[in-house]
Amino acid sequence: MDYLQLLEDLFVAIPRQGPGSPEVLNRALALCDFDPEQALQVADIGCGTGTSTLALARALNADITAVDFLPRFLARLELHAQEAGLEKRIQTVCGSMDALPFADNSLNLIFSKGAIYDIGFASGVNNWRRFLKPGGLLVVSEITWCHANPPATLREHLEQAYPEVGTASSKIQVLENAGYSPIAHFLLPQTAWTEHYYAPLAEQFAPFLARHPGNEDAQSIVADNQAEIAMHNEYSTDFTYGMYIARKL
Repeated sequence: MDYLQLLEDLFVAIPRQGPGSPEVLNRALALCDFDPEQALQVADIGCGTGTSTLALARALNADITAVDFLPRFLARLELHAQEAGLEKRIQTVCGSMDALPFADNSLNLIFSKGAIYDIGFASGVNNWRRFLKPGGLLVVSEITWCHANPPATLREHLEQAYPEVGTASSKIQVLENAGYSPIAHFLLPQTAWTEHYYAPLAEQFAPFLARHPGNEDAQSIVADNQAEIAMHNEYSTDFTYGMYIARKL
């Protein structure tokens, strides 16, 4: 396996590939305030193994296109959709989030959790806007400072990993400049990181290494994720993900 395949092998085994929770998704959808009778066209961009995709399908009267570039993630989503009886309302697309297959003005909702940083927040919200119908909604999470003065060591590290890390107010300004009307935003609670993401991830380290004995890349992946968990534990009051809900003007 190459490095990317190893990452896929580790993360396919857990429900979420980033911070989140049912409560976070339900809060975001409540702020969208969709008419339950309205038939929606929805895209879940960077869907991973599809925990959020399935939740969207259960909560909305929607046909959902779930996009990710890792085939094993999509295969896991397809299996779970079939088990839940939702396969007729969920279509998977293996592809890049910067080359999406949607027609202009075709979507009621674009949802993307913990993935937009791959192409940049500003680039994503600008480029995806054209796919939304007039008045369509964008629901996206992005790494966000909890306050304006994070420790210098943390700032240096995160700005290298996430060059667009910023405060919630800076993200709202980006949305406004891109042609959206912000509806609401909120910061993810710590349980979205610890209970719903890091705990299941850490449980997979030992079996993952056992599947790849002596593999230096596998060992490096585990070490990197352990370091990320330790950093989060140290600076959990300084950064998190923000969830942003905005309407296309």
